[in-house]
Amino acid sequence: MKPRTRRRLGRALAAAVTATALLMTLSGPVAAQPAQAAQVSRPPAAAPAAGTGTDWLHTEGNRIVDAQGNRVWLTGVNWFGFNATERVFHGLWSANLDTVTRQMAERGINIVRVPISTQLLLEWKNGQAAASSAVNTWANPELAGKTTLGVFDAFLGVAEKYGIKVMLDVHSAEADNSGHVHPVWWKGSITPEQFYTAWEWVTERYRSNDTLVAMDVKNEPHGKQSDSPRAKWDGSTDQDNFKHTCQTAGKRILAINPQVLVLCEGIEIYPKDGANWSSTSAADYHGMWWGGNLRGAKDHPVDLGAQQDQLVYSPHDYGPSVYQQPWFQGEWNRTTLERDVWDPNWLYLHKDGTAPLFIGEWGGHLDNGPNQKWMTALRDLIVDNGIHQTFWCLNPNSGDTGGLLGYDWATWDEAKYAVLKPALWQSGGKFVSLDHEVRLGGAASATGISLGDLYGG
Repeated sequence: MKPRTRRRLGRALAAAVTATALLMTLSGPVAAQPAQAAQVSRPPAAAPAAGTGTDWLHTEGNRIVDAQGNRVWLTGVNWFGFNATERVFHGLWSANLDTVTRQMAERGINIVRVPISTQLLLEWKNGQAAASSAVNTWANPELAGKTTLGVFDAFLGVAEKYGIKVMLDVHSAEADNSGHVHPVWWKGSITPEQFYTAWEWVTERYRSNDTLVAMDVKNEPHGKQSDSPRAKWDGSTDQDNFKHTCQTAGKRILAINPQVLVLCEGIEIYPKDGANWSSTSAADYHGMWWGGNLRGAKDHPVDLGAQQDQLVYSPHDYGPSVYQQPWFQGEWNRTTLERDVWDPNWLYLHKDGTAPLFIGEWGGHLDNGPNQKWMTALRDLIVDNGIHQTFWCLNPNSGDTGGLLGYDWATWDEAKYAVLKPALWQSGGKFVSLDHEVRLGGAASATGISLGDLYGG
């Protein structure tokens, strides 16, 4: 299987009733097992200590639940740019931050995955945040004079206003539009220890902010059998063992905020039975998308100790327009994909009740052909199993997938949104927020409700 070439420049690029008998209606297994209604406490008036907000999440088996044990469904989108050389969301060169965020919320996006670089986190940590020329202050007058850190803080405030939660994803070591191509989490002057330190700093800064509810340790670790460096998965403490790295980063994050979700992606290849990581023969390995191979979690699960209930596994999956994988040859459909690809690589973790799954990236162009066939099959799997997901992506400038927005950063691709919409959390014809007090879309929203509306409290 050749290295994936997608997103080069472009990516760089029946549940508890309320007082009004409102039912939670997640599809498939999600709707089959009700959660209990609960009173929701108000946040304290004084400055909160770590984890004192009302909206922190944890896991129970293969579910993600709120502090009262009510089941939630995280359904959203990726918006990249903080990972790239611009160091802020792409699109702010013409679009208004508040407007785009409000539109996402009104259309049912309840979480945004934000790619970022270790380099930028370290710059912020060291007081080196600067303003970005990629922010149009005529379109965003409220961002005038703000550094890139100030823009991120502003986004968290706007997201809170509209009931959206946020996930941070270390997408690359360096602030580079092609940084995701590098297979591991260290590069150049960015060492593994600096990677951990960056995570600790950002966790400490936002430890009382329950808008930022999840940390995706590292985007798409990958590499083939003969690549150096490359990511592996085993029981060692080797520098290139992503299982150990995710476990270490997770424990260091959770030592600061024990109530934030920690997402661990997969890798690219995994040795077949009888083979080991010393082999340089491709025939000895199972191949998968970058970040999509979680076969190793069966024999070498990530162990977060006392905070194991904060662990979520997060594969990525794409269609044939990104790369013509072997499983797209000949006749294929959802049944063959589930049997031959998704089950052995990651879906088993959900079916066995090991941990929740969060598909951090999936999406692509609508071609009325094979790619749309794949996208519909995965969408239906997500809905039928209540799997958490963030669609790739909002940005139109993702070269081999396109986005939900057009190149004017204002017009929505209604056909693509129609494919995604069934996989966004809805109840009684309204989109559901992950916030107990704020409706998805804000206080005046006509399209959304809050968790408090759904569960009472």
